[in-house]
Amino acid sequence: MKENRKSNWKADLANIRDSLVMMYRCDPKLFVAKLLITVIQSVLPLINLYVLKLLIDSVSTSIAGGHFDSAEALKYVLVFCGVFLLNRLMTLAGKLVNSFFTQKLSDYISNSLHQKSTELDLAYYDNSEYHDTFHRAQQEASYRPMQILGSFTSIIGSLISLAGTVVILASFSWLVIIVMIFACLPDFIVKLYKSRKLYYWNKEHTQLFRMANYLSALLTNRVSAKEIRTFGLAGYFRNKFNRLRKIIRSQVVRINMRLSVLDVLAIIFETVALFFIVFMLIRGTVGGAITIGSFVMLFEAFRRGQSYMESLINGITGLYDNKLFIRNLFEFLKLKPNIVTPANPKPFPQKILHGIEFRNVTFSYPDGYKNVLENFCLTVKPDTVTQIRGENGFGKTTLIKLLFRLYDCNEGGIYIDGTNIREFDLFELRKNISVIFQDFIRYNFTVKENIQLGEIDMLDEERIRQSAETSSADRFVRHLPHDYDTRLGKYFSNSEDLSMGQWQRLALARALYSHAPILVLDEPTSWMDAKSTQEFNARLEELAQNRIVLLITHSDEL
Repeated sequence: MKENRKSNWKADLANIRDSLVMMYRCDPKLFVAKLLITVIQSVLPLINLYVLKLLIDSVSTSIAGGHFDSAEALKYVLVFCGVFLLNRLMTLAGKLVNSFFTQKLSDYISNSLHQKSTELDLAYYDNSEYHDTFHRAQQEASYRPMQILGSFTSIIGSLISLAGTVVILASFSWLVIIVMIFACLPDFIVKLYKSRKLYYWNKEHTQLFRMANYLSALLTNRVSAKEIRTFGLAGYFRNKFNRLRKIIRSQVVRINMRLSVLDVLAIIFETVALFFIVFMLIRGTVGGAITIGSFVMLFEAFRRGQSYMESLINGITGLYDNKLFIRNLFEFLKLKPNIVTPANPKPFPQKILHGIEFRNVTFSYPDGYKNVLENFCLTVKPDTVTQIRGENGFGKTTLIKLLFRLYDCNEGGIYIDGTNIREFDLFELRKNISVIFQDFIRYNFTVKENIQLGEIDMLDEERIRQSAETSSADRFVRHLPHDYDTRLGKYFSNSEDLSMGQWQRLALARALYSHAPILVLDEPTSWMDAKSTQEFNARLEELAQNRIVLLITHSDEL
């Protein structure tokens, strides 16, 4: 148990270190500026406190002696106001730095999440634990690192200010310092306990939050809008959402009410300490042990010392709180894909001579209860259209995923010109296969962009039009307001939506735009009308020239 706790602390400290390194790499200049402003802001209040003491003593002496030294008083007032002005300017500079840094850090982390999400195997998306981890990382990553930086700089600033305060209070009595420290201990313990409790509560209830978010998305998403209205599901989903949120709210209230009792006890302890110190200072002033200026300085030093202690505690507990939550981000960023490019990949053939061979392929999805494919064999020759027919659930689409190495076979292998596809560079393999998936994406971009996505590094306007003509998409594109520059979908303004058949023809044009030697068509005409289907089928043999065409269909018609 002790070893586990020790290893957890090591991991958490490593996460905090990695967070600070991440923030430094995001923008070194802003990071250093943030630390520098913190140091300056920590020293200035102590200078002002001492100047205030000198000013009050100067005024008290003048009153007692019947002579006012205006030059000396003016000097102290100017220094006091100058330090005040500098402190306010530093506060303004700190806000600007925070504003700039927050934006940059949010973008930096979003980019890291996007990169990691696109690197991971498709199998991760089949795992609910992955979605829990990603949900926690995504929800908190935009602000947690900035909070860690805030806690870290708060600790540095509080330690500097506290050190100066201790020096001031030590001139009167070390007992004041001891009381100040012990007065803040209950608050420190309570906040650490609360942080841990709330972290584990949030972690245990991730599924509840995700389900509530999912229902909210169903109620507000355009994709689900038609079915929700036609089946009259709005009330059902709203009630389901409200029940979940009621459970979450009631549990949040319950846990916070229990924890607030501990807060009240800590506040009472602090108040008793304040009473004891004020009484000591009054006795010292009345007895002549300290001047009125010293009384004001020591009283303010104690009050500020308490504030610095509280800030130090908030910084430490905030660091503890955020290191627990930042664990979610680094848990996600540390995930590794299993499907990777081999150390010494073989070059993809410039021209495929013999074709593709599926040799005794057996595959089941992660946590699947049965094999989707078992000892499957198929040879796909160049310059031909190879059709795979079968009922739903037969594993037709799974073959495409295996060919792209979105998953790897459990047994057997897939070979291109005799080379196992696992031996190719992953990027090169996928670049040499073009596909239209059955569940193609409807991109809310222009027509031109929708087609160009088939080979994003190439812009060939003539080929874009040829691909659209081959897929019959050109028939409707010519009637759009801005031809190939028309923005599609309904997500943005000044755009035009398409029917599912038109979207499919556009997705087919995207697949045809690529120069890839392998073309995979998964139910490419399922949404098309009879005329468009006939036109496309008539061109299939033409598409297979100098190419491998794999046609997935449940229909007996070509």
